[in-house]
This record gives sequence, structure tokens and C-alpha cells, in this order.
Amino acid sequence: QVQLVESGGGLVQAGGSLRLSCAASGNIFSINAMAWYRQAPGKQRELVAHITSGGTNYADSVKGRFTISRDNVKNTLFLQMNSLKPEDTAVYYCNAGRVVVTKYESIYWGQGTQVTVSS
Repeated sequence: QVQLVESGGGLVQAGGSLRLSCAASGNIFSINAMAWYRQAPGKQRELVAHITSGGTNYADSVKGRFTISRDNVKNTLFLQMNSLKPEDTAVYYCNAGRVVVTKYESIYWGQGTQVTVSS
């Protein structure tokens, strides 16, 4: 089992920035990738970005604005979000999983943190 605890959400004006953090603990050797998902009201949960030892991958909607990174010593995942837009408003979830070939497969979920961007 892997436990994930997110922090850093909040309310920000359009054009502003936020940094999300996710502390991982437990059997982290069972995973080879981590990711951020988000779910806006009335919409399906979507994969925002994922990271492996080989690199990063982003949804088209956040490319150039969001940066995913990790501190392997502290077992912490980050999501730096810049130039935020109202459509970025969602609950953001940290995820730990595996990449099989090129596809990210989610396994463990955090509890989520709310990000609200006002216009």
C-alpha cells in the first residue's frame, strides 16, 4: 500500500500561481510513476500530468503552464501551476501507479485538494 497526502490547494485569481504537494509513504517501491489528476464539477476525472524516471507527460490543456516534479529523497510530488485559468478549477488528486509501455495506470489515490481560480 502507498499512502498519499496532498496539500497546497486554495483560491487564486486568474493569471496567478499555486504549487501543490503530495507526500508519499508506504511501499513506494511498488510503483514506477506518479501523476496528478483533476476533476471539475460535472466532468470526468482527467490525467493532468505524470512523471517517471524517464521524463514527464502533460495534458494539452496544461502544457507550458504546469510543471510536475518530484523529490525522490523526501518522496514528495509537486505540481507547479502558473497562468491559472478559471477552467483549471477542480479537485486535484495525487496518484501513484505504473507506466506500462506508454500508458499510465493509476493505483493509489490521495484524498484530493480543491483549486479554485476566480475570473
